[in-house]
Amino acid sequence: MNNDNDRDIYGDAIQRLDRAFEYADIDEEAVERLKHPKQVLEVSIPVRMDDGSLRVFTGYRVRHDDTRGPTKGGIRYHPDVDLAEVKALAFWMTFKCAVVRLPYGGGKGGVIVNPKELSRMELERLTRGFIAQIADFIGPETDVPAPDVYTNAMIMGWMMDEYSKIHRRRTPAVITGKPIPLGGSLGRVDATGRGAYYCIKELEKKRGWKPEDIRVAVQGFGNAGQHVARLLHGDGYRMVGVSDSQGGIYTPEGFDIPSLIHVKEESRRLQAVYCEESVCSTVHADSITNEELLELDVDILIPAALENQITAANANRIQAPIIVEVANGPTTSDADQILNQQGKLVVPDILANAGGVTVSYFEWVQNKGGYYWTEDDVQKKLHEIMAREFNAVHDLMEQKNIDMRTAAYALALSRIGEAIASLGTARYFAGGQV
Repeated sequence: MNNDNDRDIYGDAIQRLDRAFEYADIDEEAVERLKHPKQVLEVSIPVRMDDGSLRVFTGYRVRHDDTRGPTKGGIRYHPDVDLAEVKALAFWMTFKCAVVRLPYGGGKGGVIVNPKELSRMELERLTRGFIAQIADFIGPETDVPAPDVYTNAMIMGWMMDEYSKIHRRRTPAVITGKPIPLGGSLGRVDATGRGAYYCIKELEKKRGWKPEDIRVAVQGFGNAGQHVARLLHGDGYRMVGVSDSQGGIYTPEGFDIPSLIHVKEESRRLQAVYCEESVCSTVHADSITNEELLELDVDILIPAALENQITAANANRIQAPIIVEVANGPTTSDADQILNQQGKLVVPDILANAGGVTVSYFEWVQNKGGYYWTEDDVQKKLHEIMAREFNAVHDLMEQKNIDMRTAAYALALSRIGEAIASLGTARYFAGGQV
């Protein structure tokens, strides 16, 4: 990720606000407030390494807006983390929570580190050190972190445990995405991918297609990408292209996704295989780059990796008529304009990947209530929310004759605007007596 792009990413995110404003029932003053994060924290995290040396890592936590409730958002460990990126991710979380009607605002965090270079003990020390530095900035009623890129359930468990030690009381509701024995929710592991899957199933109803006729490519075979691929494959969709950070594979016949997942988990490598129980054999496939995967001739493209994958430089070469954004911010605003001119349907990230934060909300509710739900209950509640809000956004898109991203932002903006207006804007205060 180059530095110029890093500096532009927050400004790029803000452009979506201005575009949606004319379609939202919101006071202009509220829009101005949303352009500025509420709080930004930068910390230094000294960590004693296994060889006895000391390294100091930089971490961030941003609370974008808490008008509708505590801020909510993941923490990522990645060498390319920077403040502009974290601010943009927090901004997107504010809108994501509003578009699925969760009583949250947006937050986000990150540490500049390549976790693959750390031992497990070093990773734990880094994690606990980060929480020690931000413990007064987060809390169950203030800001609730969750997993993101290169963080997982165990890391969330360390975070919850460290926060609880600092505050001298067990506080499971401070962090979501935890291991089940530490207060995690059933259904959280596949929630992001499952939420995107439910969006695609709603599109299936509207378009009337047969799953076996639909070719799908997934860029990014991490947790979210794996689960949406697995669920679609289970329904008969033809998963013809898959990639991870090292590159991709393609076959027009389609892959057996459970086999790819099995080998990926065993070897950390994406390989074209077919497995029967534990016996796997290689199948023919073409090796492709991540860039080539985006440009495949498929019916549905699912970017599930990192930001800024579809840009003005490659948007004209995207062939898929439907793009479902499982990653955060995979499409730049310049690319959006090109895709919209070509008549492509983009199911935006703030809707398509909202399954993760929705089940994180379920976990928070369960932690606060001390009552835990079955996996079936979680999935039913998630399906109801994703289907309802997908259709609300789709209906607004058709009513206003606008693209789906603008419709999602307009809907979220109206909901945030209602909350801000409830506290009073210039329109109210200029009106004289109550």
